[in-house]
Amino acid sequence: FANPTLWRKFRKLSMKSLRHLNKYFIKYKWRFLFGIIFTIISNYFGVKMPVYVKDTVDELMGSVKINGFNDAVFLSLKIGGIYILLSIAKGFFLFLMRQTTIVMSRFIEFDLKNEIFNHYQKLDLAFFKKNKTGDLMNRISEDVGQVRMYLGPGIMYTINLVVLFSMTITQMIQISGKLTLFVLIPLPIMSFIIYKVSSKMNQLSGKVQQEQSTISTIAQETFAGIRVIKAYNRDKDTSNKLADAAESYKQKSMKLVLVNALFMPTILFLIGVSTMLAIYIGGLMTYDKQISLGGIVAFIFFVNSLTWPFASIGWVTSIIQRASASQARINEFLNES
Repeated sequence: FANPTLWRKFRKLSMKSLRHLNKYFIKYKWRFLFGIIFTIISNYFGVKMPVYVKDTVDELMGSVKINGFNDAVFLSLKIGGIYILLSIAKGFFLFLMRQTTIVMSRFIEFDLKNEIFNHYQKLDLAFFKKNKTGDLMNRISEDVGQVRMYLGPGIMYTINLVVLFSMTITQMIQISGKLTLFVLIPLPIMSFIIYKVSSKMNQLSGKVQQEQSTISTIAQETFAGIRVIKAYNRDKDTSNKLADAAESYKQKSMKLVLVNALFMPTILFLIGVSTMLAIYIGGLMTYDKQISLGGIVAFIFFVNSLTWPFASIGWVTSIIQRASASQARINEFLNES
């Protein structure tokens, strides 16, 4: 993966490998469909909460001026109760979303492991002589695990981002199109950073997967041939070989950890810039009565609600790339006859 051109070719081919999973989406289409529906409903309640906060703040400001402090307290308690009900509704449908999408991924993981194992049983002895046992085990365990992450969290967070972003931007424009434009200024920068960092993460993830497969192979061969190793006193050589592989795995994993560690603070900084723009420019706009105080509060809620979805783009991209690479490895054996 050191050559960028080779990496792009590999990524293009490996992405096609995920088409093998389409038959499972068809098999569990109802779970998938209801997962999307529950995602939409959950985000609907989530987006309505900042709008409700906006109306609440504006109503409270008016109530304090007109009816006094006591009426304002009663109104705030009433509004607080309704806000809690909205939170419960959002949480309930969020639970249903996870129960459909994540459970679907577990079912597909079960089916895929059985498909691989049953295919192994049909292959002739030459195949097992040609391929190492550790690699066979790694594809039915680690590689399938990576694919499941794509089928579950990967798909769930992708759908959630699209739905939440669409609903949030629509509500923000309804409150103030001008302020929405200013608040979204950091997003192109964020998208560029996400793209560059995700590309680096994908390359490092591929290297980590290779090293993990190497360690599994060495461990399996060592335990399988332990009698020969003991008989010829090759303990030290075998230990050194495994130690070198583990060290290489550690070094590549640490590089991946470093990139991940830098990613989230950068996203939070850019979200912070959007929040400051909402407060500053929104404050200036209140002088001309272009937006209410409640509208500014709602914008702060909206911006912060987008923090995790945007931050998850890099993580989801990494999940998809790992899954595509793993599925390509799985398909390699499934295509053997």
